[in-house]
Amino acid sequence: MHRIASSYLYTLGPAGVVTNGFVEYEDDGTVVRTGQCDDPDSEPVFLQGAVVPGFVNAHCHIELSYLQGKFRKGTGMAGFIDQINEMRDSVSREDKIESVRKWMDILWRHGVSAMCDISNCNDSFGIKAASPLYTRTFLEVFGTEPEDCGPVMASVRKLAREASACGLDAAPTPHACYTMSPELLTAAAADGLASGYLSYHSQESREEEEMIGSGSGPMWDNRRRAGMSTPPVTGKPSLMYFIDRLKKVHDAPFDEHILLVHNVCLSQEAADAARAAMKNVYWALCPLSNLFIHDALPPVGLMRRNGLKLTVGTDSLSSNDALDMVKELYCLQTAFPELSLEEMLVWACWNGAEFLSRENVLGSVEPGKAPGLVFVSHLDREGRLTAESSSSRLV
Repeated sequence: MHRIASSYLYTLGPAGVVTNGFVEYEDDGTVVRTGQCDDPDSEPVFLQGAVVPGFVNAHCHIELSYLQGKFRKGTGMAGFIDQINEMRDSVSREDKIESVRKWMDILWRHGVSAMCDISNCNDSFGIKAASPLYTRTFLEVFGTEPEDCGPVMASVRKLAREASACGLDAAPTPHACYTMSPELLTAAAADGLASGYLSYHSQESREEEEMIGSGSGPMWDNRRRAGMSTPPVTGKPSLMYFIDRLKKVHDAPFDEHILLVHNVCLSQEAADAARAAMKNVYWALCPLSNLFIHDALPPVGLMRRNGLKLTVGTDSLSSNDALDMVKELYCLQTAFPELSLEEMLVWACWNGAEFLSRENVLGSVEPGKAPGLVFVSHLDREGRLTAESSSSRLV
């Protein structure tokens, strides 16, 4: 039996936040008991900071880790896509795999216990399969031309078989409205829904909304100049176009777990439409990536007022300086000072675990669960994050 105590224990369970709290746990990390210390000075291990459950990184592209530090900031989505196309094959496969290995280890050591990861190839499969960090892999597809739908789906289904052979939970998923023909968007969504889980880049940029809403803007212009097909112009938010494509798979409501990622341009109209159609919808915030590309953040106030189930992700090192969940939370706290650490940890731990249907093991510090225990350092006098705050895995 082991025991750790700290200034704050965020159980995210019935015990809530315990000041001068302790956790007792088995060798395998299974929590046995939590409570409040009788005398903090007599504890064998007492940490000045917070002990929290392991994080769930709700959105990452770990295979793009080799792109750290190579992208220009503030280019908007059209400029970002141009950079991806320029640099995707800029290093060898061996170097890409080594970067994946390095950053999977960093994520684990910094307290990430589970992750929703996007893959476009098999570079990360072996490393994810061997990692103690649980990963659900979303095999993302692109293709703007309707006639390419069949070959693209055949290719991604082959990739899904490779992932399954490695022991990974994986299935195809659509990327976004602006990179896919309507036919491919629905076909990829059908495979994702059949698996029970779907991840989708939604309303990430103003260019995306202009493209779908009015047939204008930099993204629309890029596609037309390149002679590529463009999605239909609907006059409505792009999320509502996505819902219409989902309804080609089966009628609403959708009971499957659907993760909408980014949501920078989310409106009340779109939020209402999603909640009406989707019974298990989660919303991923990747604030540092949004600032990196667009210098914009999601409407967190609107999302909280609507009671949306928020999660937190890091996105990739092509659009972030690090894969650091605490830095993401500090960014949110700085932009939205009304947020408490407890509320953000619910997003970063519990809600992500629930999306993955892993809440029986992860997401909270409760007896019988093994969520991982993580130390968050350098809190201020009120127990809030600071610019120096960091995380490290204890268990």
